[in-house]
Amino acid sequence: MTQRQRDRPKILSPEYLVGLTDGEGCFYVNIRPPRSKNGLPQVEFHFYIKLRGDHLDLLKKVQKSFGCGAVYRQAEKRANHSECYRFEINSRKDINRVLVPFFLHYPLQGPKSNDFATFCKIFNLVLQGENSTEKGLVKIKRLKEKMNLGARRVWKIRLLGGNVK
Repeated sequence: MTQRQRDRPKILSPEYLVGLTDGEGCFYVNIRPPRSKNGLPQVEFHFYIKLRGDHLDLLKKVQKSFGCGAVYRQAEKRANHSECYRFEINSRKDINRVLVPFFLHYPLQGPKSNDFATFCKIFNLVLQGENSTEKGLVKIKRLKEKMNLGARRVWKIRLLGGNVK
């Protein structure tokens, strides 16, 4: 092995990235209220992989493998949770240029493939300007409701005094 080969950053295989995403990844669409009185709600796209703090080097390799996105520390306020880091892609340009083509070429194998398909449908609707009409926003919201169904929906079960028992 030459010095150059040893110094080259380790890039993860596409298959590894797919498996990691199937297990620890998330495709998420956020609809924010309008920023002005005459504005429309903002539709944001997020792809992330969240791991414990001792996996920071792995997330940096994920970032190098995709060639975009960011790794940052995610503040955790719950005492029983360890420090976490998150790799995230949220730039529409990077989602369109890198993320979507990657997962179309290397398909997910688990239930997250459905979330990715819905994520792509919503992304295409936004690219077509559907988010600028009330009818389009309703369509986007209905699609969004189908995403991440296995996720714990804390906002639906939490009361002022804690979780419902």
